[in-house]
Amino acid sequence: MNLKDIIRNVPDFPKKGIQFKDITTLIQDREAFRESIDWMISLYKDKNIGKVVAVESRGFIFGAPLAIAIGAGLALVRKKGKLPSETLSVKYQLEYGEDELEMHRDTIKKGEKVIIVDDLLATGGTTLAAVQLIEKVPAVISGICFLIELEGLRGRDRLSGYRVESLVKYEGD
Repeated sequence: MNLKDIIRNVPDFPKKGIQFKDITTLIQDREAFRESIDWMISLYKDKNIGKVVAVESRGFIFGAPLAIAIGAGLALVRKKGKLPSETLSVKYQLEYGEDELEMHRDTIKKGEKVIIVDDLLATGGTTLAAVQLIEKVPAVISGICFLIELEGLRGRDRLSGYRVESLVKYEGD
């Protein structure tokens, strides 16, 4: 199955010049969604992963079924102010400004093996912030996976030193 044929490309969203990769068309297609999750499972099955760290918000869509399938717990990384208990936080740079991610302080144990899951790797800034949160614990990052990678934005370079996997790759769009 060619997943690129199922992922909708939306030009000029959310602003002019951006070619948005809309995964809603993939997750509403049960076969395409299953293929995506099965691929992620194949990467981490029998690897003794303690937690799947899912990044807000589309990472939750892939993180939850992956965690169940590999017998791991699910840890959520969210934007500041969305989690009700004591958190760890990290600020990171956006194209135009700064943002902050948080994770519950007690969601990952020291030394626990974790993986990070999100829908898309672009510049890598958000994922790098998630890495920094996990390193505060500290835990062992056994891998990072994405449904989509925009290779032209070179986000993988910012994650050097980690095993990074992506299922669908786009060169320039």
